[in-house]
Amino acid sequence: MDHRTGTDAQRRVTEPAKDAGHGRSPYERDRARVLHSAAFRRLAAKTQVHTAGTDDFLRTRLTHSLEVAQIAREMGAGLGCDPDVVDTAGLAHDLGHPPFGHNGEAALDVEAAACGGFEGNAQTLRVLTRLEAKVYAPGGESVGLNLTRASLDAVSKYPWPRRPGRRKFGAYADDLPAFEWLRQGAPPGERRCLEAQVMDWADDVAYSVHDVEDGIHGGYLTLEPLLADADERAALCADVAAVYSTESPDFLGETLVELLADPVLAPLAGYDGSHRAQAALKATTSVLTGRFVATAVAATTARFGPGPHRRYAADLVVPRPLRARCALLKGIALRYVMRRPDAQGRYRRQREILTELVRALTERAPDGLDPVFAPLWRAAPDDVARLRVVVDQVASLTDPAAVAWHGRLAR
Repeated sequence: MDHRTGTDAQRRVTEPAKDAGHGRSPYERDRARVLHSAAFRRLAAKTQVHTAGTDDFLRTRLTHSLEVAQIAREMGAGLGCDPDVVDTAGLAHDLGHPPFGHNGEAALDVEAAACGGFEGNAQTLRVLTRLEAKVYAPGGESVGLNLTRASLDAVSKYPWPRRPGRRKFGAYADDLPAFEWLRQGAPPGERRCLEAQVMDWADDVAYSVHDVEDGIHGGYLTLEPLLADADERAALCADVAAVYSTESPDFLGETLVELLADPVLAPLAGYDGSHRAQAALKATTSVLTGRFVATAVAATTARFGPGPHRRYAADLVVPRPLRARCALLKGIALRYVMRRPDAQGRYRRQREILTELVRALTERAPDGLDPVFAPLWRAAPDDVARLRVVVDQVASLTDPAAVAWHGRLAR
């Protein structure tokens, strides 16, 4: 069956035929819907690692998402995935992230405990299938962008609801009907489709390489301590083993020594921000990204054949040393950028802003809510559902908007 006309291409709500004579595939339409969505535009003023707006060079959630989409599309092309499905997944994967990045996510998870917590990936599903204004079902309820099953499944990085002991999850309890619909046709259990695996690896690659690039450019990190101090290398590996990798610190340590000896990292030393230094830094990020993509594609095709591979026909193969190198780069950004001492006060203040804003809106709703969320609050059947609406409102805000709303409401 043609993947562009079968169950993978179905939408929850059937829509009138479009594009007569134009020939767009359903997945091209999905990609366009994400690109034109309000939630996607708001990513321009949401934190990636550095607070949005503090430096014109540094990445935001929007630029990160564009880069993830490009990497995913290139990787998917090498495997035979539909390019627009993996592109859509890359563009959409962070739509649910709140103000202030993962720091804001942690604050909202605490405040949303009574209604099932907060998780950026579960919020992404909520945005795509409910909150974004595009399509309504015959019964009058919003179905968000009404993306195809294949595209929604490709965005589902954690295809399970919240469970005890698991920090990550992909659907809130009241979004389970949408989640169960998108998982129709998937194998039993929690296996992710190939496109979701491609998007997830593209996200890791972009996160690891580009956050190091931003840290070098911003003067927040240098590799000299790692090159000179075995204890510092051991401390980094302990951080990575605790946060980003299931590998032992010993294996990570061996991989780190090999990574630091790689000539491709040489341009990172003595970076001075000049045009030539920026070109050398970009060459480093390009080579690293290319390796992460090409090696995974080669390993996958070696195991599953040349393809084309789509949906559940194959799993992405990422060799163990490659995954460890990626985790180490993420750990470098974590240790020297996100955990730098001068950032802790700002992180604390960001959490306070979101905490106080949720509490202020809980008291002032529906009057304090914008016209999208106020009717949802009025229609909510109980306090738990009303709290979720408040959290949805706060999560939708950009970093500057959260600060402005806090200044106006949390007094």
